[in-house]
Amino acid sequence: MLEIFTVSLFGHREVPYEPTMEAALEQIVRHLLQTHSYVSFLLGRDGEFDRLAASIIQQVRKEWGDHNSELVWVMPYLKQDYLRNQENYDQYYTYIEVCEESASAHFKAAIGIRNQVMIDRSDLVIAYVRRQTGGVASALRYAQKQNVPIITI
Repeated sequence: MLEIFTVSLFGHREVPYEPTMEAALEQIVRHLLQTHSYVSFLLGRDGEFDRLAASIIQQVRKEWGDHNSELVWVMPYLKQDYLRNQENYDQYYTYIEVCEESASAHFKAAIGIRNQVMIDRSDLVIAYVRRQTGGVASALRYAQKQNVPIITI
């Protein structure tokens, strides 16, 4: 039976250009693909880090092959942007999900709920964090409480 290693990625909405961060994330992704039979990468696509991480993951998957990985966009609720550009998104991501637990929540709470659900599914969390407040910091505190290993960039 195929063993799936699930990785959630979190980062800030705005990310300054940092080539060392991008190189570090690329190295981590390569290592995960080399050491696990199948890797499921979960992203929220709510900011610059998420889009950058998706791009790096897709680049490595093209070089390495996508036979042992998937890129999953986990939405906190159905987004209009997705509905307007569904064909493009469906081609880019392996799977697109709407998190059931957050879909009916108040929109201000939905991302936090979705993040917790992603962490609960994860064997590893990768985070780009520059401050100890906000959504990324909250997600990391939750991951620590759940004893999910964390790699910070």
